[in-house]
Amino acid sequence: MAHPTVPTLAAHGAEIPVIGFGTGMLTGSVGEIVAAALRAGYRHLDAARKYGTEEGVGEGIRAAKIPRGELFITTKVSHENLRPADFARSVDTSLKALGVDHVDLLLVHWPNPQVPLGDTMGALARAKRQGLARHVGVANFNIALLDAAIRLCPEPLVNLQVEYHPYLDQTKMLEACRRRGLIMTAYCPLGRGRLIDDPVIGEIASRARKTAAQVALRWLIQHGNVAPIPRSSNPRRIAENFDVFDFSLSDDEMKRIAALCRADGRIADPAGRAPAWD
Repeated sequence: MAHPTVPTLAAHGAEIPVIGFGTGMLTGSVGEIVAAALRAGYRHLDAARKYGTEEGVGEGIRAAKIPRGELFITTKVSHENLRPADFARSVDTSLKALGVDHVDLLLVHWPNPQVPLGDTMGALARAKRQGLARHVGVANFNIALLDAAIRLCPEPLVNLQVEYHPYLDQTKMLEACRRRGLIMTAYCPLGRGRLIDDPVIGEIASRARKTAAQVALRWLIQHGNVAPIPRSSNPRRIAENFDVFDFSLSDDEMKRIAALCRADGRIADPAGRAPAWD
């Protein structure tokens, strides 16, 4: 079965597929689910040590028999492991779990004010210089932390991963990424299912003969430097979520969806770990 060639987004030498497959909170036969995503056409896989899915991602890659050179694999180092020695051990553990000798993108998963950011950025750059990661970035940083990370990291950051969907206004973060030449990866792009029954999205989806999820993902992609990473364990929905390249949203539809943002739209906001959001 032929799949559309996935467009990529460029930043400081990185080429990131504009849609990826998220594995956070996946349960069950993760290997089979990841293999189904790869067979549906995904080539960008998002994992993390904290998710407990790296072994399953590795199993899925081997089962689908996709050449390593065609894949863009992301993983993350958790906030408990940001001191340099812990960081290095976490990266080694992730690579063994994934069954690869390097990842394409290595991220700091959450900031940790108990660990000097310069130490963490040094460890992140070291992983890249050792060939364990082709590119590096951060997740769940606010603008001040992002700027500090850029200043302190000896290697260029290419990516910021944050929660982003129509119910959460990320205009400031999106513009910050654009000004700094970074790609934004959008996790929870469907608001963990909360968007699916939205009447505005449903109306637009009906007119386009697409699902609400497809419309929400297309909305993110049309921002121009955003790569959503939807997650599903249902093979039909996995394939549907990838099928977002044969239609586009009008300027009016983009604005109507943007207007859905709400004050309580944020989902991922762990106490004691989340920064002061912009």
